[in-house]
Amino acid sequence: LAQQRLLIKGGKVVNDDCSVVADVYVEDGVVQQVGLNLNPEPRTGLVVLDATNMLVIPGGIDTHTHMQFPFMGSRSKDDFYTGTKAAIAGGTTMIIDFAIPQKGHSLTEAFNTWKSWADPKVCCDYSLHVAVTWWSNKVKEEMKSLVQTKGVNSFKMFMAYKDLYMVNDEELYAAFSCCKELGAVAQVHAENGELIAQGAKKMLAMGITGPEGHELCRPEEVEAEATQRAITIANAVNCPLFVVHVMSKSAARVISNARREGKVVYGEPIAASLGTDGTNYWNKDWAHAAAYVMGPPLRPDPSTPGFLMNLLANDDLSVTGTDNCTFDICQKALGKDDFTKIPNGVNGVEDRMSVIWEKGVYSGKMDENRFVAVTSTNAAKIFNLYPKKGRIAVGSDADIVIWDPKATRTISAKTHHQANNFNIFEGMICHGVPVATISRGKVVYKGGVFNVTAGEGKYVSRPPFPPYVYKRVRQREQV
Repeated sequence: LAQQRLLIKGGKVVNDDCSVVADVYVEDGVVQQVGLNLNPEPRTGLVVLDATNMLVIPGGIDTHTHMQFPFMGSRSKDDFYTGTKAAIAGGTTMIIDFAIPQKGHSLTEAFNTWKSWADPKVCCDYSLHVAVTWWSNKVKEEMKSLVQTKGVNSFKMFMAYKDLYMVNDEELYAAFSCCKELGAVAQVHAENGELIAQGAKKMLAMGITGPEGHELCRPEEVEAEATQRAITIANAVNCPLFVVHVMSKSAARVISNARREGKVVYGEPIAASLGTDGTNYWNKDWAHAAAYVMGPPLRPDPSTPGFLMNLLANDDLSVTGTDNCTFDICQKALGKDDFTKIPNGVNGVEDRMSVIWEKGVYSGKMDENRFVAVTSTNAAKIFNLYPKKGRIAVGSDADIVIWDPKATRTISAKTHHQANNFNIFEGMICHGVPVATISRGKVVYKGGVFNVTAGEGKYVSRPPFPPYVYKRVRQREQV
């Protein structure tokens, strides 16, 4: 109960649209007052945090994680406990994970399975996107019921992973149409799965079995083509589209061109594509190279991260996730003699905020307000969590981070809180460090010390028809 009342004093409150020096008073997990020289009574039982010379920002929202995900013959190392704990340490107070059914299996069952894994373990709030991996009337009915009774407002379609999750254009058209009717946001993993399957055969036939084969068989144009195709199909049914993990310059250009043509599409670069590159696939150390394998792959062009950051800064790209899906060196070794068997996935949930501050704000590409927009606010608006999440204002959830823009930290697998024994940002020095993280009004992390309980986070329902996305769509329908 001591944590029920909290006063954050003397910081600069940063939202996506303005910054103002103010105190923030929190009670019962909700922001009650924002203003100068707040003096809430009674003083007894009031926890005071001094944020002088610090920024007070909305907690980060990671739009893309895969905790304890059964995939490619293994299961990702970070479960919902270690994953959300690491998130908190990095200044993220909400994750949106993916419930992914096998082809032919029930979407509702997948949702229930993931929720049963998460509920007893989460240390911060979470929500679930649901994947559509096949199509039938049953799928359509389940989508409707998930939207209306489970608070799901986003569905992801895979255009890659042939024979596993991939759907064809006809199924995409049907799924997009259904999303539009239900007021959900359609998401795509945009890569041409057919070309990847052919390319992989070709590489293996040539005797290329190492991690570099992974990038060589799924080059940039494979991502750009699928991105263009998804946008074209979504536009045909007037359905808003969210392209997950934008990894290449060419895919990013496709998205920014579409936005300039007035299409309702959002691009999500991830910590990995903004903070490192695909030259690592040619590293002489197999384990190092394999640690970077993810789909779509990181790009060997070393100017890619800077290019993506520029587009994120000027609103051609909208939000940032991580695609956090960690596999340790032993798990990656499943593909020792065949790159197609290396489990795809990298870390990021703990480092996203610092990487974006370093590469975006510290480098002078974006200001503190845009930082808040791309790490929290835009995600909250697109997925209909705003203004409960993504903003510091009276009535908002007290998911708050006290951020020290002057402090630095060096990222390392030796000191991170993730369950993995490798970090793709190893050795990166980041300016901008979370000093304290507050989740639902409770100080859950401060000065390197956790105060968390498994299961304390809540599942957050997301209503359909997010106004930020659907106002334009509805108007176009009428016209």
